[in-house]
Amino acid sequence: MPTLSKLIPRLYLVHLTLGLAWFATPASAGITVEVRGVDEDVRLNVLAYLSFERYKNSKELSRDFVERLQERAEREVRSALRPFGFYEPTITQKVEHEEKGAEQDYKVTIEVAPGEPVVVDNVYVRVTGPGADDRIFTNITGNPPIRKGQRLNHSRYEDLKGGLLRAAATYGYLDARMARSEMRVDPASHVADIDISFETGERYRFGATKITQDAIDESLVRRFLRYHQDEPFNATELLRTQFALDDSQYFSTIEVLPEDRDSAEHIVPIAITAEPNRKSHYEFAVGYGTDTEVRGTAAWENRRVNRHGHRFRTEIRASALDQSVDARYIIPIRDPATEKFTLQFTGQQQRLADVDTRSANFMPSLTHVVDSWLFQSVQWQRVTYVDLLREQSDFVESDIKRTQTLFIPGVSFSLVPRGYLGEALFNRTLYFEIRGSNRSLGSDSDFLQVRASAERVFDFKPVVLAKWHILLRGDIGATALSKTSDLATTQRFFAGGDHSVRGYGPRELSPVRQATDEFGNPKFDENHAPVLEKIGGKHLFTGSVELIRDVGKNWAVAAFGDAGNAFDSFSDPLMYSVGLGVRLRLPAVSVGIDVAQGLTIPAGETKRPGPRLHLNFSPKL
Repeated sequence: MPTLSKLIPRLYLVHLTLGLAWFATPASAGITVEVRGVDEDVRLNVLAYLSFERYKNSKELSRDFVERLQERAEREVRSALRPFGFYEPTITQKVEHEEKGAEQDYKVTIEVAPGEPVVVDNVYVRVTGPGADDRIFTNITGNPPIRKGQRLNHSRYEDLKGGLLRAAATYGYLDARMARSEMRVDPASHVADIDISFETGERYRFGATKITQDAIDESLVRRFLRYHQDEPFNATELLRTQFALDDSQYFSTIEVLPEDRDSAEHIVPIAITAEPNRKSHYEFAVGYGTDTEVRGTAAWENRRVNRHGHRFRTEIRASALDQSVDARYIIPIRDPATEKFTLQFTGQQQRLADVDTRSANFMPSLTHVVDSWLFQSVQWQRVTYVDLLREQSDFVESDIKRTQTLFIPGVSFSLVPRGYLGEALFNRTLYFEIRGSNRSLGSDSDFLQVRASAERVFDFKPVVLAKWHILLRGDIGATALSKTSDLATTQRFFAGGDHSVRGYGPRELSPVRQATDEFGNPKFDENHAPVLEKIGGKHLFTGSVELIRDVGKNWAVAAFGDAGNAFDSFSDPLMYSVGLGVRLRLPAVSVGIDVAQGLTIPAGETKRPGPRLHLNFSPKL
């Protein structure tokens, strides 16, 4: 082991070596560049052209090298300004040299007076050939990105040419060509002419589709196709076919590709290649929600029961308020991407306000997508079903147990975009449902119930308000029957919670009645006050208004007001709440954390609730 006396000379030698290395290192230098007198987009383009900017962090800067960069600068700035229509700028530059010991710094200031811009005088765009009158081209020529009277902008000229070429490639004009593309600039007169001639050629059609896979019947695969043989070629339909097959979960990998086109017959054959996915899929999840507290899910799915594409899924969910087991057997029909026949069995135990319920449902259903008579751009997802329900209700405060059997046919409609694939995420733009039961069908009660809900985000149009948004959400339900006591508890309405009237607990808002004993006698507490219990209502109304302000790329703040209640008469009072929240935008959803304060005292309570925290998920704004 070295002694201290031997170690000191070694340390001195190390420090001396480091010191010599420091002085031997070339002096560092740097350049700061400032461009003045132009808009931000022009300024950024000037910096992209400048050699000063490219070499600003070079360690080999010298006075001679900086002078050579200075000689290039005016030429580079002029080149950077031309794409924006400025052909006669006045440019002044100043280079300041500052020595800081061994370091050398340079500050470059470039002042630009852009001068009079070149203005587009004429735009000639001629589309010829079999596709000349096709809407995909007339939409571009009728609303070109560059127009007479505008300041010349080279990128808009390129956008016009690129739009024609992309439209041709996407929609099957695969022999299209740019016969002429000229931009004639007269800097002296400050005018420019655009002259484009575009020849479409014949439009190609879809040819035969070759399918290579061994997971399900080929006939089922063909029902996923978003196109048909001999239809005009459309590359977006190939992409939609890829999405539909991928979302089916039958395949681990899927490729939908055009093969070499037949120029004589104007046909494009298609090849689909797929590898089978694993048949069994398992899911396990643990989470927390302010309405549910700790919750967990375990699920198993057989993605391919047989080659006909049948699937089976069973799922167990558990939280502090609800526990359920759900089993579904799904058979694809017609268009298997959006339509199916489902046999579903659900066993559930839940606490609905002051009622504990245990229910078993068997519900066969048919899901179809139909055209909307409201708007051309959307369709309806229609679900027709029959719900066979057996329910037992235990009223917590009353000594009452009740069992009901119901036969409930119903139909629901969800508004979805045209060309919709898959299931709606988290909520529906517009949803409507009608359901009912009748003693003649073997039910223990008669009722007719309707429900509608909607949610939409509106963006402010003015640029100065671009960071502001308004979210509107509403939910309304109504039931026709003689008296509420005839209505099964699981068919009643409750309000309050994360996606209802915030500031109140889940299912806290409800009509109340005085509890009774097993003989029907009213119950009182030790102070001789009536014992009340919340049992749900025949009707429902909730509404929310949120004002949202972006505060960063992925963050936003919100102020909101909610109103609503579950009641037996629409004349009953509404409950109100207000609050503040933050929104974190993830790739597919927004996570909201809200603090809400109820403003009114709900039925069955003696005082207004305190502030309440809510955690919720919704589609990305």
